[in-house]
Amino acid sequence: MSKTWSVDEHLEDILRSVRPLDPIELNLLDAQGCILVDDVVVPTALPPFDNSSMDGYAVRTADVEGASEEFPAVLSVIGDIAAGSQGLPTVASGEAARIMTGAPLPPGAEAVVPVEWTDGGTGGGPADAMPAHSDAPEGASSQVRVHRPVLPRQHVRAKGSDVKPGTVALKAGTVLGPAQVGLLAAIGRGAVTVRPRPRVVVLSTGSELVTPGEPLGPGQIHDANSFVLTAAARAAGAIPYRVGAVADDADTLRATIEDQLIRADLVITSGGVSVGAYDVVKEALSRVDAFRGGDEEDREDAVGDAVEFRRLAMQPGKPQGFGLIGPDRTPILTLPGNPVSAYVSFELFVRPALRTLMGQESVRRRTVRARLAVDSPLTSPAGKRQFLRGDYTPPGEEGELGTVRAVGGAGSHLIAALAQANALIDVPEKTDRLAPGEEVTVVPLD
Repeated sequence: MSKTWSVDEHLEDILRSVRPLDPIELNLLDAQGCILVDDVVVPTALPPFDNSSMDGYAVRTADVEGASEEFPAVLSVIGDIAAGSQGLPTVASGEAARIMTGAPLPPGAEAVVPVEWTDGGTGGGPADAMPAHSDAPEGASSQVRVHRPVLPRQHVRAKGSDVKPGTVALKAGTVLGPAQVGLLAAIGRGAVTVRPRPRVVVLSTGSELVTPGEPLGPGQIHDANSFVLTAAARAAGAIPYRVGAVADDADTLRATIEDQLIRADLVITSGGVSVGAYDVVKEALSRVDAFRGGDEEDREDAVGDAVEFRRLAMQPGKPQGFGLIGPDRTPILTLPGNPVSAYVSFELFVRPALRTLMGQESVRRRTVRARLAVDSPLTSPAGKRQFLRGDYTPPGEEGELGTVRAVGGAGSHLIAALAQANALIDVPEKTDRLAPGEEVTVVPLD
């Protein structure tokens, strides 16, 4: 009788065989979701010059000392300074320059008075806003009454106050999200060296499978697996390619996979890995020469290892397969055909493999301890590590345990219950019964 593998043994074997993808340089938007290979050092200060944090007036602080609405400081406005302005005017004693948010602080000015602290050049009471330059160009060369004093450097963003040149903006290993892409753009980086998002080919097997949206015939079901696995791969950070369902024919399956290898860093199949007479994945991939051509040249380029099919001490997901195929030794994970089994197998085995390809430091999902809800006793088959779908509620206060309730039954076909779950309940192999209130290990699916 062949060996029965534990969940950890199977995962460790997969991770030993998977290596991070080679680094490439990508434009910023193409690099979103990827992981930095090297530290990014700031080349110049950010912001690169002193600039205004308010719409208002650039002034010398001595000119507005003691100013109030009753006794305003009256200054001559010498011009406008908008963001991007060059050839800045010098602010002398008794003068002010109308300045916009983000515009460079002009020579001579020491602070910025917000427009709300002035009459806006109207000669009236406190202003709510500046009139548009196109509507009132005279506002740049009139007088302004300042109703409040300012301190030196008030409302001024200092050069380098965000990041200074020579500092590390982002460390190697950082996942590039929107904020990180924005920072890279702000410091002038148009491209970065990253480990790319892995390309994942997803296909399901079964002559009974029909694409959603098409009518069902006798004995047919809609193909859910390729959709749930494609969505899961995308959520994990990969670039998935859904091939769809392949009929129960070994030659067709081999040809389909071989055609797809050109765009795959990893291949996922579902179905056809158990012990039935029509388990086409095992038939197609268990031979050592599964991807070898007929002549000597083809055989030299082909993979030398067959996909190994295993029995795992787990439920759902007992039948699994893993191997390296094709000339580039592309990892392939063959998952069971029941939807819940396929999804649980993805979370336990495929997702860690994808994160390894991406160069992530932490490849497994976090786990937490929780208490079983009072109405949720559990039973588990002896000798199998069970992964039940659960509804997990985090603790209300630090130091407490959250609670978890089993959702649906243990059946591997119950996809409706899977859609209501936000966690997996990890029941150890040697545990066959858990009472309400007992502690369990939970894998949040967030």
